Amino acid sequence: MLDWNWVLLLAGALMILIEVLLGGFAGFDLVLVGSAFVLGGIVGLILANPLAGFISASLLCLAYITIGRRWVRDRIRVHKVATNVDALVGLQGVVTQRVALHVPGQVKVKDETWRAVPASGIPGPFEPGSVVTVAGVEGVTLQVR
Repeated sequence: MLDWNWVLLLAGALMILIEVLLGGFAGFDLVLVGSAFVLGGIVGLILANPLAGFISASLLCLAYITIGRRWVRDRIRVHKVATNVDALVGLQGVVTQRVALHVPGQVKVKDETWRAVPASGIPGPFEPGSVVTVAGVEGVTLQVR
């Protein structure tokens, strides 16, 4: 006779194995649903009742899908954070040396002085003491407006 508790255990273990082999392809859903199956199979074996195993596996799967899935997705999602020169875009700086269309100048942003040119479509010039906004970065030169 087929013991459904062992079927739950093996199906859950297979789901976990597939997720591990695929390298998190399903966003760890198979690991967590497989774990619910394994736990349901264990409950069914302890109570010697396949119905208890199915009910506990079903409740755990429903709990994961309704509550846990959003939490897990938020934890594994990559949050993009601007770093290095990308973090300069949008910041304001003060012109320390005249910035003109064909004559690069200097702009102080935070505590650093950068080479700067007017952004495309901005004629300039910007005189020393002017407050400018970084529109882009090309190499080590800021494009300001």
